[in-house]
Amino acid sequence: MIPRRARLLITVLLFTLALPGFAQDVPAAQAPAANPALYPHIPVQRKAPQTPKTDAPTISVNVKLVNVFASVANAAGAPYGDLHKEDFRIFEDGVEQKLSIFERESGVPLSIAMALDTSMSTRKDLPLEVASARKFAHEILRPVDAISLYEFSTYVSQSLPFTSSERSLDTALNHLHTGAATALYDAIFLSAQSLERRQGRKVIVLITDGGDTASKTDYPEALRAAQISEALIYSIIMVPIEADAGRDTGGEHALIQLSRDTGGKYYYATSLAQLDAAFHQISDELRTQFLLAYYPIRRVGSEFRRIDIELTDEAKKRAQQELFVRHRAGYYNSKID
Repeated sequence: MIPRRARLLITVLLFTLALPGFAQDVPAAQAPAANPALYPHIPVQRKAPQTPKTDAPTISVNVKLVNVFASVANAAGAPYGDLHKEDFRIFEDGVEQKLSIFERESGVPLSIAMALDTSMSTRKDLPLEVASARKFAHEILRPVDAISLYEFSTYVSQSLPFTSSERSLDTALNHLHTGAATALYDAIFLSAQSLERRQGRKVIVLITDGGDTASKTDYPEALRAAQISEALIYSIIMVPIEADAGRDTGGEHALIQLSRDTGGKYYYATSLAQLDAAFHQISDELRTQFLLAYYPIRRVGSEFRRIDIELTDEAKKRAQQELFVRHRAGYYNSKID
């Protein structure tokens, strides 16, 4: 016989164990998965599929907008401006591109790096160069434009950083220094370097006799720097005596090619009147340029991309005269070192 008190304790213990709140939990790792057929009210938790890991690097492609400034002139060299977006076709390495931007350039800010040859070979013509350069700057500069002045002989120095102040330019032009040799290509390189980060149209105006005798930079480096900075080179070649035995025709041809490859132009001058005429033509052309911009269809390719621009047959027919388009030969996918 079990005593009454013991039976009472056993009854209470059995009742307590039967309560659900005191049931032992099954560890999560051992809990069986719910079967939807048996327990439709219990949601089934499914693991999200894991993306397999890979060591391949993430590649981001930066598509560069290519700006091309084009000048259009007739057979006489006079600027022609009655053209529209649909009148142009632009090609990169032979592949036609879609124009994203088309603007007439008369209102776009202009940055001019003017470089004057102050070597002994141009010393007697320097006063003419200064007078004509001053007149040009006063005529073309607007409040939104800026000009910088470089002088080069044995060395190159920036006499004036970019400014729209005509008074500051006049002061700098009145304090030039002459030297023995000519560092022409160094002047082009440093001028291009100063223009690279500037916005809008960028121009290098050179006034020189064409010779280079002291540069550390060579011709290809000077051209590359100008093309990377998107600067147009306008060369005014001073030839006081055309039959002079000391004339550097090789240097003149180099300037001509630099001007052509960057989309600029070259001029010969033997007097103040011809200097003024050259500057006047440069001014007229800069007011009638076109901006053609596109995103390259091919994102990869050679470091240097060739550019060609054509006018449509409809545009030529409408003009009723022969037209010529001048622009830079191409661009580099790099910066100036």
